[in-house]
Amino acid sequence: MLRKLLLLLMPCIIFMTRRSKAAVAPSASKTLIWGPGLETNIVLPARFFFIQTVDSTGRNFTTSPGEKTFEVKITSPTDPYARIWIQILDRNDGSFLVRYRMYASYTDLHIQILLNDKLVGKSPYVLKGAVYHESCDCPEPSDALWEKSMHCPASFSQIESDLSVFPSVDPDHNAHEIFKRFGKRHSLCHYTIKNNQVYIKTHGEHVGFRIFMDAFLLSLTRKVKIPDIEFFVNLGDWPLEKRRASEKPSPIFSWCGSNDTQDIVMPTYDLTESVLETMGRVSLDMMSVQGHTGPAWGQKISKAFWRGRDSRKERLELVKLARANPDMLDAALTNFFFFKHDESLYGPLVKHVSFFDFFKYKYQINVDGTVAAYRLPYLLAGDSVVFKHDSIYYEHFYKQLQPWVHYIPFKADLSDLLEKIQWARDHDEEAKRIALAGQQFARTHLMGDSIFCYYFKLFQKYAELQVTEPKVRDGMELVEQPKDELFPCYCARKKVRDEL
Repeated sequence: MLRKLLLLLMPCIIFMTRRSKAAVAPSASKTLIWGPGLETNIVLPARFFFIQTVDSTGRNFTTSPGEKTFEVKITSPTDPYARIWIQILDRNDGSFLVRYRMYASYTDLHIQILLNDKLVGKSPYVLKGAVYHESCDCPEPSDALWEKSMHCPASFSQIESDLSVFPSVDPDHNAHEIFKRFGKRHSLCHYTIKNNQVYIKTHGEHVGFRIFMDAFLLSLTRKVKIPDIEFFVNLGDWPLEKRRASEKPSPIFSWCGSNDTQDIVMPTYDLTESVLETMGRVSLDMMSVQGHTGPAWGQKISKAFWRGRDSRKERLELVKLARANPDMLDAALTNFFFFKHDESLYGPLVKHVSFFDFFKYKYQINVDGTVAAYRLPYLLAGDSVVFKHDSIYYEHFYKQLQPWVHYIPFKADLSDLLEKIQWARDHDEEAKRIALAGQQFARTHLMGDSIFCYYFKLFQKYAELQVTEPKVRDGMELVEQPKDELFPCYCARKKVRDEL
């Protein structure tokens, strides 16, 4: 009787299964495509856009349909040998990040997104006119037009806070005062940008990190005309200008701020370099992380994870805490430098772990190093939940982060860390929501376009405060744009400007 019933039901089961499969198949016409890499005038080292897989009923996929689901072709009708490197990163949540790096400039770039040889969304997308590559020295003369094209926000709260300390800026005074106060004991770069050319004079012994700032300034001035500006960059880890109510502070640009200093904060050199070298010589950047977020939430290991060097006492305590609670926390040192005499207590050292392998774990520990731990943007971009150390140090985006929304906070002395880990274990769905909110924040606010906007707004607002003319001072040298003899750039903007 049961066998007859099954035979009678079999056609219905087969029909329902086929209908179910059809309903969850990606739809070429309904799948969504968007992002800055589809716009001609958003020039980035690596351009990017997004694909959100949608099924035939109009529902978004929330899991991967397969990393080979979509094919992307980018061509130029004027150059059959267009040299463009394309990567499709599966974000394992139903969406994909497509990034591409151009090694020459092209005209009317065509972007095709294909699903089983069918054009997806409104594909092909055509970037009309001249599409400039990263090395092309072709600045947009109108800063307002560049900001509009880049969709830059009207303001950044950290910039407003940092510059509120300075009712005015006197480049003539600063040229002497800042060197007198800091130039002999610290490593500084004194920059002037004049007529969109970058000039520099270095002070101090350890000025190797100037390469990050030089490279970014050259990249930015290739894209937009910067107001004439003169400023000092601190090349050290620690911010310099102490908060003293009785003294007039000097404006110092630093990669990190703290509660007891009042430096002007920029995106870190690490994040800056990763933006410039995306699809280049770096493997860890805000895009690559999104394609390597580890297993799905339910398959991640329910432990907190940390690896790093011994650059703060709290990191040693973290290792000690992990040894006492191995079921909750996996933390170990990969390098001893600051506390070599304690190696017998907190060693032995363990091998380095690929950053992408961090995301095998549900909980990521972000604890200060010398200053703020510069890995936080990359941890947020994964899909594990971040536990962030209560810190006096901050990066340029910290003001926008909210505890218990984008991350789980824990005390500076680590006294409540185990309690917070247990909370996450007991409230798995809430922890997952925090992880996804942090991830969305990183995807929205920490990508390359946002970093370029931040630097530009910072320079623009700072330039408005200057009360004397920025000058190319004695001893300054020109930082020259790199020559690209293999793929020279024809800049239509310069031709129009010259004719005018």
